[in-house]
Amino acid sequence: MLAEIRGLNEECGVFGIWGHPDPAPISYYGLHALQHRGQEGAGIVVTDGEFLRAVKGEGLVNDVFSNGKLEKLQGKAAVAHVRYATAGGSGLENVQPLLFNSTTGSLAIAHNGNIVNAGRLKRSLEQQGSIFQTTSDTEVIAHLLKKSHYNSLVERAKEALRLLDGAFAVVILTEDKLLVAQDPHGMRPLSLGKLDDAWVVASETSAFDLIGAEVIRSVEPGELLIINDEGVRSERFSEPAERAICTMEYVYFSRPDSNIDGINIHMARKRLGKQLANEIQIDADIVTGVPDSSISAAIGFSEASGIPYEMGLIKNRYVGRTFIQPSQDLRERGVKMKLSPVRQVVAGKRVVMVDDSIVRGTTSKRIVKMLKDAGAKEVHVVISSPPLKSPCFYGIDISTDSELIASDNSVEEMCELIGADSLSFLSVEGMVGAIGRPDEGKNCGHCLACFTGEYPTPIAPNTKLPHEKELVR
Repeated sequence: MLAEIRGLNEECGVFGIWGHPDPAPISYYGLHALQHRGQEGAGIVVTDGEFLRAVKGEGLVNDVFSNGKLEKLQGKAAVAHVRYATAGGSGLENVQPLLFNSTTGSLAIAHNGNIVNAGRLKRSLEQQGSIFQTTSDTEVIAHLLKKSHYNSLVERAKEALRLLDGAFAVVILTEDKLLVAQDPHGMRPLSLGKLDDAWVVASETSAFDLIGAEVIRSVEPGELLIINDEGVRSERFSEPAERAICTMEYVYFSRPDSNIDGINIHMARKRLGKQLANEIQIDADIVTGVPDSSISAAIGFSEASGIPYEMGLIKNRYVGRTFIQPSQDLRERGVKMKLSPVRQVVAGKRVVMVDDSIVRGTTSKRIVKMLKDAGAKEVHVVISSPPLKSPCFYGIDISTDSELIASDNSVEEMCELIGADSLSFLSVEGMVGAIGRPDEGKNCGHCLACFTGEYPTPIAPNTKLPHEKELVR
């Protein structure tokens, strides 16, 4: 639910289309379906086969592309991006897609994820004469492409991508092709679709549903797709590594109507709620979910436990996501702006409050207090994921472990801190089993680093935590 208030935020969403007479309007609708992945900035770059043109700005998709700005973007292909920035990464210069012009041609890059060795790469590139215009790790990719000695863009891209460590779902647009790449671990969701004769790619399949496109398949780890007027060609820049897709995509980030590797997010979250009810026993009168991402889990918990589901919390749809506010104080005030308890539903009741995760605990504390102020006799907080104990280096804005309430507090201590009558978390094994991914090796292909502290890629000793990164989106 309110991860956006607590500091648990997805970096961004990417979209690309090739071979459509109106790529900008289609990209605009695609970005609307991805708006939940980033609300600080948006951009679209279009090519007509000769030139690349861009419109981008800070704010929501509707605001960035108002006043007929889409009419300036005529062509046959586009890449697009919605953005959430961690500390130090704000500013129009960092809004993607990043557009680069040179005597040998132009290219635009949009990227979801985080390149953990970006700082080291940047220092090396600067020693070779590169001058960076942004604080985005995405710009590193462009400089690596330019420094490559290969003549073919495809070979230059393969060489550049092999140098990257971390999570990246990348789309690169030139005058004559669209390149699409997924990191070797497949940490970020990325799918390929078809809209009439056009090819489309997006971070989530919900974008395909909105534009009326057919889902073809997920982009594979280590895969490089080359899309042009001749169609789609698949090559590899790397052999697949141990699969490690971000588990929080299933738990929180992705839209309920999206599918990741064929698994529907809403149904996965319902199974998480059912598994949670199987693992714990609570004597209560009603179950309520914290809008929006916890509703599915709350329904599943209700079905498995037999405790009736009620709408005990109402979300104000006319308040923007409070994580874009510049201070923690304003983010915390946003809880009361965004949520209201339904007094007639919760008064005198023993309430099971289902949420997707707890980061700092400040939001959970305020919601528990709101429910009790509205007359709830008891509030039992149940979380449809394990405790978040470790920072993420792969594109989620989780701060240092000292800011994660579960890093140095027991469940009993956390329960006391948030003022709940009880607090329960889903087990790691229960979470992995409930999501239902096929057996793809360790952890069924999940990245569990934020829960277990075991990272799927090497983390350099000098790697800085997300809020300290030299290069952030």
